Order: sequence, then C-alpha cells, then structure tokens
Amino acid sequence: MKLISWNVNGIRASYKKGLLEFIERENPDILCLQETKAHKDQLTEAQINPSDLISYWSSAERKGYSGTATFMQEDCIEVHYGMGIEKFDSEGRFVVTDHGDFLLYNIYFPNGSSKKERHDFKQEFLKDLSAHISEKLEQGREVIVTGDYNIARTEMDVHDPVRLAKESGFLPEERQWFEEFLDLGFVDVWREFNPYEKDRFTWWDQRTRARLANRGWRIDYFCVSEGLAERVSHAEILDEQEGSDHCPILIELDD
Repeated sequence: MKLISWNVNGIRASYKKGLLEFIERENPDILCLQETKAHKDQLTEAQINPSDLISYWSSAERKGYSGTATFMQEDCIEVHYGMGIEKFDSEGRFVVTDHGDFLLYNIYFPNGSSKKERHDFKQEFLKDLSAHISEKLEQGREVIVTGDYNIARTEMDVHDPVRLAKESGFLPEERQWFEEFLDLGFVDVWREFNPYEKDRFTWWDQRTRARLANRGWRIDYFCVSEGLAERVSHAEILDEQEGSDHCPILIELDD
C-alpha cells in the first residue's frame, strides 16, 4: 500500500502545475493533501475525484485558507473532520479516515509565526492533539499521523539550526512537543530509515528562492504507531517533485 502526503499550497494552482499527472504517475492507494485553500464548490468533478479516486474534504470556514483532502482507491470505513474542538476543526485542518487496521490522520498543523496569538494557538493545538491521539492508542488502535507539521524535529532537519533556533517551527518547546509525541508510541518513519542523513528537506521559502540552494526544512512527516512500524517497507522524500513550496513524502506498507 502506497501512501503519499503533500502540502500543495493551493490545489487549484497545483492542478495547473501538474498535480493530476503526478497522481497518475505515482498511482497512490491513499493521497493526503494539505493547504488545499479551496471548497469543493470551487472545483470541477475531475478535480474532486481525480483518476476516479474517492475523496474526503475538510475546508476552512474562511475562504482561500488552510484545508485538507484525502483521496483513496478503496473507500474507508468511517471519516471524521477534526478532534471535536471547534476552533481547530473550523480551520479545515483534519481529515481522519478509518481503514480498519489503522486510523489515518491527515493534518495541516498551524503555523505560529505570524503573531503571538497564533503561536499560542499552535501550542494549544499540539497539546490537545497529543491528548486526543493518546486516547486512540489507549483504545488499541494503530495510528498514522501525516501532513505538514510545521515543525522541524532535529538539527539535521533544518539547513541552519543555530540561526533558526528562535524561529517558529524550530523553537525548543515545539521540538520538545515532537519528542513527547513520539514517546506516546510513534516512529518518525523517514528518519528511522535514514538516521544520519542531512540536507533532505520538504519545504523551502519561496520568497528567498531557497530551493535553489537547498536551504530548507523537513517539516512534513509520516509518523506511525509502533505496532504498525514493522509493516513500513519503504519511506521516501520526493524532493525532485515541483509544484509547491513543499515536496511530497511517501511510505509503503506491507499488507
């Protein structure tokens, strides 16, 4: 089973930049997109269900902002669009699908860089998400949490860890949250496969044309619960794929 996650930074723009061709070439069993910035009534049927994939959408109340969508070849058992907290769920940050042997959380985590209120919003989001996911693990569920976390986990995951140590997305409290999240019983899959690899990133600042010099951040992840980790046979960062300020990430699960 091939799973791909990608922050497309606007799905309508991404279709113009080759998203459909990417889907047809990679043929994922499940595709998780973040920052879609669209409501379904702004899209064509071919964009809502490309290549006849089944899709579930969570759009922000505010037009042109946030948003997530999950596409799949075979339908899921059940779908939810949040964790039951209105101020988070209303921003279209979740599509949660139940696939029987695992729950899949497609999440667009908040960015806390714009002002203090958004930093505090992000910290509260992280705390409440950990509590919510912990309950699922305690119920015996296997869980995959994928998407744009808006956090670089370690010094290997940013191009300049000293200079960026005071930047949102690489703050000590955010990195501490990440380690505590993994301690709940998760594995950062790509890092597990590539424990010492540096200079592999998933996001680059477009304003400074950072991708040309590979001045990036690894902020997109597949984290899987420990009971599911043994089924992961492959993990990859598709950093040659263009079309967004992020690149796609991929894992493969053995049946």
